[in-house]
Amino acid sequence: MATSGTDAYTGQDGLPPLVRRALAAARAHGFPHSCRPEQGRLLHALAGGARGRIGETGTGLGVGLAWLLSGAAPGVRLYGVERDADRARAAREVFAGRDEVTVLTGDWRRIEEYGPFDLLVLDGGGQGKAPGDRPADVERLLAPGGTVVVDDFTPVAGWPPVHDGRVDRARLHWLEHPALRATELRLAPDLSTVVGTRLLV
Repeated sequence: MATSGTDAYTGQDGLPPLVRRALAAARAHGFPHSCRPEQGRLLHALAGGARGRIGETGTGLGVGLAWLLSGAAPGVRLYGVERDADRARAAREVFAGRDEVTVLTGDWRRIEEYGPFDLLVLDGGGQGKAPGDRPADVERLLAPGGTVVVDDFTPVAGWPPVHDGRVDRARLHWLEHPALRATELRLAPDLSTVVGTRLLV
């Protein structure tokens, strides 16, 4: 969930129609935290490799989910969960008529009911960043060979990664997870994301 992600689309051309629709909803509801364009383009590309199910936590008004749907192959099912009931309702309106999309209301753990996923995007819960937020269990939620995306990190140059003067345990959890092959991708000078693929064995 990017702090000023919605505003980052100002002046952006060539956006998929569903992304434009979700952005209009985000602006109409005064929601500033949409995923940034750099992240959206990554999600669009990764969605093309999914063959069964895609999941997303922290759907907001649906901008990230719109990028995912715009990149997904026909027949792929997408599930997003948003804890705020008003935002979830508005996101469902964005995807009205798209039966392949389900927007759930509630805690991020609701996504667990619909796995395993070929692609799982952790944007609002399940990242393990916030106190009391346990990391998602990718061995249960990802299909073998599936991909997890954990976004909204600040790029770092050293090792171990440090954030706010302390070792970034959340980032290390994903980069060193024994069930994943993971790496950090720098998407902008101030934005990076961790992408990991679940091992087949």
